[in-house]
Amino acid sequence: MLRGMTAPVAQVLVVEDEAAIADTVLYALRSEGYAASHCLLGGQALQRLQEGDVDVVVLDVGLPDLSGFEVCRRLRALPGPQAQVPVIFLTARNDELDRVLGLELGADDYMAKPFSPRELVARVRARLRRVAPAAPVAAVEPGWREHGAFAVDREGRRIRYHGHALDLTRYEYALLEALLQRPGAILSRAQLMDRGWDSSADSADRTVDTHVKTLRAKLRAAGASADPIRTHRGLGYALEP
Repeated sequence: MLRGMTAPVAQVLVVEDEAAIADTVLYALRSEGYAASHCLLGGQALQRLQEGDVDVVVLDVGLPDLSGFEVCRRLRALPGPQAQVPVIFLTARNDELDRVLGLELGADDYMAKPFSPRELVARVRARLRRVAPAAPVAAVEPGWREHGAFAVDREGRRIRYHGHALDLTRYEYALLEALLQRPGAILSRAQLMDRGWDSSADSADRTVDTHVKTLRAKLRAAGASADPIRTHRGLGYALEP
């Protein structure tokens, strides 16, 4: 880095209509060196997101104009890389169905109120690490792209782990490739089936859980010292590459 230049400050957008909560979150983020801005409404947040330069969104569900779920759904439908901005829901709604719905709409994390500002900052930091430019998807050879210990040839539908070629079935490849597209994010079983199964009929005897089990066995055989696929009970699976 050239003398006088500093690393860019991560931009966190807080979307929250309760002033006391917003002030608490903004103070916690700014105290840790993040550039935090605030929107009261979902529509305002979407406009800001379309403009770019947002690295993480802390999003309330119960907004006056649009629900946080709708904001997340519209964000994921935006064209370009901004659609992949990590979203952390911060909400008083902590039912399992709400958590599952938020994750299926594309959220990366879910915190219930009351919450710890320190824990929220830690979760923001964790999301930023997973999308940091310091760990880009890099080319290793023509057709292959690196994802941590994994390398993927999407055109050839091949995946390597620690340099070892994995002998994957069609469904195992689809599951692993889907998890690699969003490392660290929790993908529900329904999301994984949407990406890997042609129809619901295919899933009758070939459940996601069964294929994750066989996939884990192949990763162990390829030298995995720890399981890179994490199970989030009641929610789905996430990959730590």
